[in-house]
Amino acid sequence: MTTTNTQQDQRDATPEDSHAGAAPATGGYAPEHPARLNLAELAPEVYRAMVRLDAAAHQGLDPVLVELVKIRSSQINNCAFCLDMHTRDALAAGEDVARIVQLSAWRESRHFYTEKELAALELAESVTLLTEGFVPDEVFERAAAHFDPAELAHLISAIIVINSWNRIAVTCRSVPGHYTPGQFKGHNA
Repeated sequence: MTTTNTQQDQRDATPEDSHAGAAPATGGYAPEHPARLNLAELAPEVYRAMVRLDAAAHQGLDPVLVELVKIRSSQINNCAFCLDMHTRDALAAGEDVARIVQLSAWRESRHFYTEKELAALELAESVTLLTEGFVPDEVFERAAAHFDPAELAHLISAIIVINSWNRIAVTCRSVPGHYTPGQFKGHNA
């Protein structure tokens, strides 16, 4: 069943609403698909553990770099919910629209990113695309040249966590379009 929410309803939505709610199907847009299930409601211990793991994973990392990595992994995994969330979070953190737009073609638009960001994006792709083989030594070494060992451990953790969130959101069919930047910060932690 598709419901129509106002913009105010979207701003007032809780994480549970975002996972189970419906975006407006007005203005000639296609109807919104319903979520399959709400993991936060049905497996609250797992959800809270994921939130804590996510927070722990980014410690010591630049928040904008983390958002770029989350967006790129979410693009690869076709996770619309996470793309919506992390694009909005990146913009709220001051990220430039052009850098977000160019992210899916970062190899061709390298000049938009720092060498450190490029190393992180390359590592994120390698970890996300494990079905294409192992993370190559040269990819790991490029990342290690830009991140100290603790930062690298956290970066790898952040990549693993976003891939887990992508799999949760895609499987549960979490609905994009209702997220407000920072909405889930500290929620149920």
